[in-house]
Amino acid sequence: MMKELVEYIAKSIVTMPDAVVVETEESNPDNIIIKLQVAPEDRGRVIGKQGKVAQAMRTLLRVAAVREGVRVQLEIL
Repeated sequence: MMKELVEYIAKSIVTMPDAVVVETEESNPDNIIIKLQVAPEDRGRVIGKQGKVAQAMRTLLRVAAVREGVRVQLEIL
């Protein structure tokens, strides 16, 4: 569910939605790392001014993670 959320938000923001790649990595069942990769020219759009867009995405992920009882981290590559 969280992977789809990140993918939906990222594809809505960027100019090249086909270049969006989202991968999940579970180091243990309670900790999930979501890696977001976008085209180089769209990286600024995903991060936003002073990181506000990235921070908003992380906040939404935290809310979704609390519902599932896990911890989640978002890495923008």
